[in-house]
Amino acid sequence: MSLKDRIVFSAEVASAIKSGQPVVALESTIVAHGMPYPQNLHTALAVEQIIRNEGATPATIAINNGKIHAGLSSEMLDFLAQSGRAAGKVSRRDMAAYLANPSRTGATTVASTMIAAAHAGISVFVTGGIGGVHRGAESTWDVSADLIEFTRSPVTVISAGAKAILDLPKTLEYLETFGVPVIGFKTREFPAFYSRGSGLPLEWSVSEVSELAEGIRAHRFIDPHGGVLVVNPVPAEEEITRDEIEPVIERCVKEAADLGISGKVLTPFLLKRIAEVTLGRSLNANIALVKNNAQLGARLACAL
Repeated sequence: MSLKDRIVFSAEVASAIKSGQPVVALESTIVAHGMPYPQNLHTALAVEQIIRNEGATPATIAINNGKIHAGLSSEMLDFLAQSGRAAGKVSRRDMAAYLANPSRTGATTVASTMIAAAHAGISVFVTGGIGGVHRGAESTWDVSADLIEFTRSPVTVISAGAKAILDLPKTLEYLETFGVPVIGFKTREFPAFYSRGSGLPLEWSVSEVSELAEGIRAHRFIDPHGGVLVVNPVPAEEEITRDEIEPVIERCVKEAADLGISGKVLTPFLLKRIAEVTLGRSLNANIALVKNNAQLGARLACAL
């Protein structure tokens, strides 16, 4: 049995794929682990509707009953939104364990969503921020599987850069080493998730969706097996500048280290603590940037 045989498509997604209509993949870790309830559910539903409004079909991906589901029912989205850590955080390493055990429900990360999307024939995927090289990785070797997946799955990922809790220069260097194109949409600087800029210049930027689509087609010719990272800054009205957010991140990273928190629970812990310290401003920024990425991702899928 191939991985494709293990994919269950919703009626909406199946119809779109069969008729050759644009489809946009969405991850589910952001629902189960990235935001509190009920903001996570409201955001997931709003993001799906934004994609529909732009003429594409959303395909939120998760693992349940030993199958990858591309397109979730409202009941399944609600379950993931309320389940939190009861739903596993599933990256590439974990997928087989969840597919082999029908009793387990898994929320997919950037890496596992890229894998599922590629097998499902979906070439555009929208997320908030990708994982990357963690601060202190020279000692911990904590590097997200998201980065290596760009060399394996031919999927274009729309994000607001990498999560600001990471070591952004090392993350960009990793992507460069492995030949992953990073295209800035209306920006010449790598976005820093909550912030529109990081001070890290980009080699490639475009200002129109048509230019973006042509760049992706060119990369598919050069590397039909690898992905592309498109970075789209958080809307200006919801931005938290680097000068303001960096001391908060450093404080929360230290708290995590003092508590011995690491591995796959580190990012959810940091996102939650940063939201608490900023009195919800970081959560508002997160919601705004995901919606902004959804609009761009849908327009790109239509252009492709």
